[in-house]
Amino acid sequence: MSTAHWTDPLTEAEIAEVVALVKADPRIGERPRFWGVAVEESLARGLAAGQGRPVRLVVMNPDAHAAWEIAAWTAGTDRVASLGAWLPVDARRPGVSSEEARMVAQACREDRGVQEALAKRGIHDVSLVWVDPESITGFEPADLKDRRLSWGTVWHRETADDNGYARPVSGLVPIIDMETLEVVRIEDHGVIPMASETGVYRSGTWGPDREVAPLEITQPDGPGFSVDGQLIEWQNWSFRVGFTHREGLVLHDIRYRDGDKVRPIMKRASVNEMYVPYLDSDPTAYRKNFFDWGEYGAGPLTASLELGCDCLGEIRYLDAAVLNGHGEPRTIKNAICMHEEDFSILWKHVNTRTGEAEVRRARRFVVSFFATVANYDYGFYWSFHQDGMIELEIKLTGVMSVSGVADGVTPPFGRIVSPNVQAPNHQHYFGLRLDMGVDGPVNRLYEVHSEVEEDEALNPYGNACRTVRTPLLSEKDAARKGDPSRALHWLVESDGTLNRFGDKTAYKVLLQNTTNLFAKPGSVVERKAPFVAKHLWATAYDGTQRFIAGEYPNQAPLGDPDGVHAWQEADRSLDGAELVLWPVVGVHHAPRPEEWPIMPVHRIGMRLEPDGFFDRNPSLDLPAPKRHRTPAEASDGGSCCR
Repeated sequence: MSTAHWTDPLTEAEIAEVVALVKADPRIGERPRFWGVAVEESLARGLAAGQGRPVRLVVMNPDAHAAWEIAAWTAGTDRVASLGAWLPVDARRPGVSSEEARMVAQACREDRGVQEALAKRGIHDVSLVWVDPESITGFEPADLKDRRLSWGTVWHRETADDNGYARPVSGLVPIIDMETLEVVRIEDHGVIPMASETGVYRSGTWGPDREVAPLEITQPDGPGFSVDGQLIEWQNWSFRVGFTHREGLVLHDIRYRDGDKVRPIMKRASVNEMYVPYLDSDPTAYRKNFFDWGEYGAGPLTASLELGCDCLGEIRYLDAAVLNGHGEPRTIKNAICMHEEDFSILWKHVNTRTGEAEVRRARRFVVSFFATVANYDYGFYWSFHQDGMIELEIKLTGVMSVSGVADGVTPPFGRIVSPNVQAPNHQHYFGLRLDMGVDGPVNRLYEVHSEVEEDEALNPYGNACRTVRTPLLSEKDAARKGDPSRALHWLVESDGTLNRFGDKTAYKVLLQNTTNLFAKPGSVVERKAPFVAKHLWATAYDGTQRFIAGEYPNQAPLGDPDGVHAWQEADRSLDGAELVLWPVVGVHHAPRPEEWPIMPVHRIGMRLEPDGFFDRNPSLDLPAPKRHRTPAEASDGGSCCR
């Protein structure tokens, strides 16, 4: 009997149970491929723990050029596991699993034409060649547009333990039919010299390691948070941890205990999509633009984390079960990391008249996971703060995706990072999904900016500044762009809960990292991901509208009528709605030599801050920190920091 809460991640047993039912159906053929299974949240959220849960599974029959989205139920107390509808899906459009990617890479290594092109470049041992199948959306050759396709970026290693991502095989582009595993076309744009310098970044490669003093983080009494299954509680915060094939880590039912009340803030929070366009017309780079979540999936790409390496301190982990491309469930150990960490000063004041000082150190609770997408590694850190703030920090690291350049060439759209190696200009966009619920399920959205008071009677000294709130009452109105020059932000207001000043309680949405897409209107890059044109979108909740870029972005038609850019055309009222925000966090990456051969973490993110949600500073109840004493001060009574 299942006792899972509906928000809990699927277990290996639940996945295996559903897959077994699907595999028993002859429609899927002898060589089925799978891409993901997830709880159907819109149906499940009304169910009690212990019942079976509705799920959606995607399966392909490559021999029949067919794919389906299948509705199913996990076993429960009052339902026998059963299959429901088989919804046909365009066979080109399900995402690519790691297993399918490995099959494509092997097909390229075995292809005679690819081998001949490699031999022209002095590469004869194909076992040392990597091929990454890449999204071809928008660049399908006209005569092949009905096939499920990929194109390959090709890399070479000098030895088995070499960093292949430092040695691009430029000029060579195989195009592959992913169903038949045939190389259907080979582009050869000419031989470019291979990288002459190692890209290995292991300890000792670039000289002896520096000396670093030990740094220990300890909590002798254990952590200050509790873990009950997927329910997490820390100080005044509580929430449930979920995990999906497409998004990886998902947070549900985020609440704050305020005195004798437990107040809701968000129903659901996730990094819903990632889009990475490369901005280079090089013949082996111009096709690079990926929906890393919608075309590959964050869940199966999640890394196992290790204490002392990825996480320090008193750590608790959660595992996550995923479905691979062959229909086999597996568990990712330590997929999600949870810990407390010191975060410098929360508040402080020194009364210089009396000599009294009051200070409180900040502590935050962090829930995180890492996903490795071929060369890049992305860390996602949701932090809960003692002052009621919720913060998302995204850490970008790994190896930049590079291409080769001829001797003496200065790349016009990138930067030389190693001899005959250039890193193109590119961007990273993270589409978030925030199902808001500030003090109740129904909220309202406002845009807030600051402006100078122009009425001289009200502003005789020229320094009066107004804060202007504009209600965003419909979906079309709520497609917005940020503007830090006007101190612009957005406010999510409760339906009727008032603070002691008579204002409706609210949370502020701050996007401190945004960028514009540097691509021409009408280009494939611009048409493939319309959601990056705005920094914030908002829609009325609809359980079928799950992903900011649409359900199946792989090989989708440009301008696909699915995704937030299309949903908001309905222009539904947001005047007291179950509000879903779709913020877009973006960064423009102009590469630097200091980011090679491995990239130091680049940090971007967003914040949700209470704005009238509390009547005063909610951290006034924190105890004063204890002073750390030197041995000579050990007898002074352990005075506090006052």
